[in-house]
Amino acid sequence: MVRAALREPVPRTPVWFMRQAGRSLPEYRRIRAKHDLFEICRRPELCAEVTLQPVLRHGVDAAVIYSDIMVPALGMGVDVELVEGVGPMVAAPVRDVAAVKRLVVAEPEEVLQFALEAISLVRAELSSDRAVVGFAGGPFTVAGYLIEGRPSRTFVETKRMMYGQPELWHELMDKLARAFALHVAAQVRAGADVIQLFDSWAGSLSVADYETFVAPYSAQVLAAVDVPSIHFATGANHLLDSMVAAGGSVIGVDWRVPLECSWERVGYDRGIQGNLDPTVLLGPWSHVETEARAILDSVAKRPGHIFNLGHGVLPETDPALLSELVALVANA
Repeated sequence: MVRAALREPVPRTPVWFMRQAGRSLPEYRRIRAKHDLFEICRRPELCAEVTLQPVLRHGVDAAVIYSDIMVPALGMGVDVELVEGVGPMVAAPVRDVAAVKRLVVAEPEEVLQFALEAISLVRAELSSDRAVVGFAGGPFTVAGYLIEGRPSRTFVETKRMMYGQPELWHELMDKLARAFALHVAAQVRAGADVIQLFDSWAGSLSVADYETFVAPYSAQVLAAVDVPSIHFATGANHLLDSMVAAGGSVIGVDWRVPLECSWERVGYDRGIQGNLDPTVLLGPWSHVETEARAILDSVAKRPGHIFNLGHGVLPETDPALLSELVALVANA
């Protein structure tokens, strides 16, 4: 996977899945019946076990650390609860100067030791031909949760601050970018081979707003590591040029635009990751095979392709189909 991310020749297309650690796996669900997500994250041995489960079951080429984009916010002093079926809930939304001032930017080794220890454990257990993927949320996406206090599709309060208090917005984004840059750099020191920036909600922005209010901070996080990085957002086809300018060895794309069309826009001097629609895996294998082969055929083994879904694995996905898909990509 690392060689593919650097656009070096590889004997086959590497494959892994966003949100592969958990969700659809019965072995994961047994653990989640006893422990909540943050508890698993805070227990390195348990976190490593969950992280490795999909590698053992599916034979994917990477283990993505079991975590959440809000974990670094815990280290900044934010009270976050992950509510099942809802998402991150922030007890005291960050909406004024005092709340932004209270956010702490600390060394990850001091406040997120558990996350770094889990990475070290996974790297020690994982074979050398498989990558460890660490990650961080995009500063915009995390800011949206902090300001709204809960998941949102309209980002009313977020954009109210962005437009009405731009100085406060930039102060918040600067703090998040500095904290996340420290976090991804620490993940690399702990053993991560690749870093992915998940800017899940960046697609809700116009190009002008993204470039003014977001891109510099994503660039700061991506520039903090010297290993391959993947820059990913959903619903962001209109932002591809701007995302490329912000950075990333590889641009992750969702399923809404054919992969080859996205790669042409990204430029062949970058790798690309994606982009099977996760809902395809809810159908019969014949349809999964057709769609997956179409993606592989479209890139014609051009160096730099990492096969993945266009978003995370859905909980309703049959794990057997994921295993078959890995085998298909490996043998294509």
